[in-house]
Amino acid sequence: MKSCETRQINIRAIQHFLYCPRRFGLLEINGDWAENVAVVKGNLIHERVHSGEKGSCRNGYSVTAVSLFNDELDIYGVSDCIEFSPDKNGGYTGEDGEKYSVTFVEYKPTRPKDGEISLPDAVQVFAQKLCGDKMFGCSCKGAIYYADVRKRIMMPFDSEYDRYYELVTGLISQMRVILDRGEIPPRKKGQKCSGCSLENVCIPKCDNFSVRENIRSMLAE
Repeated sequence: MKSCETRQINIRAIQHFLYCPRRFGLLEINGDWAENVAVVKGNLIHERVHSGEKGSCRNGYSVTAVSLFNDELDIYGVSDCIEFSPDKNGGYTGEDGEKYSVTFVEYKPTRPKDGEISLPDAVQVFAQKLCGDKMFGCSCKGAIYYADVRKRIMMPFDSEYDRYYELVTGLISQMRVILDRGEIPPRKKGQKCSGCSLENVCIPKCDNFSVRENIRSMLAE
């Protein structure tokens, strides 16, 4: 078994962990999986995005389904979309010798009801950015596109870099400890589970137990 210091972490799992450590454990340790409406909507959107083809975007070009990695943090994943925009001050030099700025765009089906930015979504994009910074040798930008309102929200990574970096690296360390122990965390008090696709796996619903019916069943045998 790999030690918690060297165990690779999937970027998608960071989002699950931030939403609920128990969900993370059920997925990564137990291998549990279940779908609900939100998961299906997300999958359909990502199927359309992940063509793997190069396309045009605004005044530059974009690529989808790019494999990502950061060897220092030992994290990996797959991008939804990466946009390369011509920029004379850009930090990335393309194969054509031109300078570009790089933006990671993550597609989500529904905009959060309580604000423009969902922290788990922002953390996922920031982790992608950390991979892109190493892969492209520049400071990448991040954005989330919410399909239901057809709106793109730019992430405040330039002004809040230190905050997000400390958060992401701290989460990764906690995740590796849980994986190394192989123990699924308990359900957090006050955890909202109604939107989780693993609700019935995490909290199995049992039929009401009836002493009378149980005795009748035993006498009938």
